[in-house]
Amino acid sequence: MSEMGYFSYEGEATGITVVGHTAFDHICKTPYLPPVNASTPVTKRDILFGGGAANIATGIAKLGQKATLVSAVGGDFSGSAYEKRMLDLGVQLDNYVLPDEHSATAFMFTDDNGDQMTFFEWGASRAFASQRPARHSFVHMATADPAYNVEVAQRAVFSSFDPGQDVRLYTREHLDVMFDRINVLLANRHEYDVMCATLGCTRAAIAARIPLAIETLGGEGSLLRVEGEEIPIAACRVELVDPSGAGDAYRAGFFSGLIQGYDVVVCAQIGAVTASFVVAEVGCQTNQCDWQTMRERYESNFGSLPDPVRVI
Repeated sequence: MSEMGYFSYEGEATGITVVGHTAFDHICKTPYLPPVNASTPVTKRDILFGGGAANIATGIAKLGQKATLVSAVGGDFSGSAYEKRMLDLGVQLDNYVLPDEHSATAFMFTDDNGDQMTFFEWGASRAFASQRPARHSFVHMATADPAYNVEVAQRAVFSSFDPGQDVRLYTREHLDVMFDRINVLLANRHEYDVMCATLGCTRAAIAARIPLAIETLGGEGSLLRVEGEEIPIAACRVELVDPSGAGDAYRAGFFSGLIQGYDVVVCAQIGAVTASFVVAEVGCQTNQCDWQTMRERYESNFGSLPDPVRVI
């Protein structure tokens, strides 16, 4: 624990492993999201790099920390511009490769109010279901096969979990085992609603089982629940262009701070800053920031960046 009494990372890991999807994103703009059996015009479409785990891993690498990505990709990834970007950033790739499959693909539709709907095709990510994970020192489980992620948590030294858009695939049994093992839970309001319904409990009851539970609240910031206390973290105000990848950018900033020994409150503020860059451009990885750029915006929003709680 830090001097403030809040959760802090006490491990000895030299890098962060992220488990989950690598995807190609089709990001579409539309005036409004249609009701069932109706249509709406698409006014803009971009094909960009994405996948929750890949977004987090590249964000961590851009911030200057060592990142390993455990993912599954198809034959369309090897030699692609996406693979080159990851390697150029220094992301260590530990991929399950299915050469006859294509990589996962996300179709995201955002309306003029900033509301979003996503359709996700797993593609090569189905490989997770037949694989056995390695043991990791510091691992974040993004969206992936639930049984695979549960085993990751059971074998890890320090672990964080993010159910993402796959939250409805997790059974009561999955979540019970996961919450008995993880150190950090990260989810948005919708995902908390689903997990509470699955378990038949409240947010406070979930938080009581986990050393640190974080709820991201979009433009309202985030809420930390630790040791029975709720700590609100403000968002950084910027003009919203595309909300895609905001949560992943928050996670990249949060973990980059945590592994350096910063207090959890500072880590969440760093996450708020890194998210603010990503939402200012279209695409989950288009406008990721480096540490110095993050620091400048941090200090204009939250004051001087303090020293880490402990030096790693």
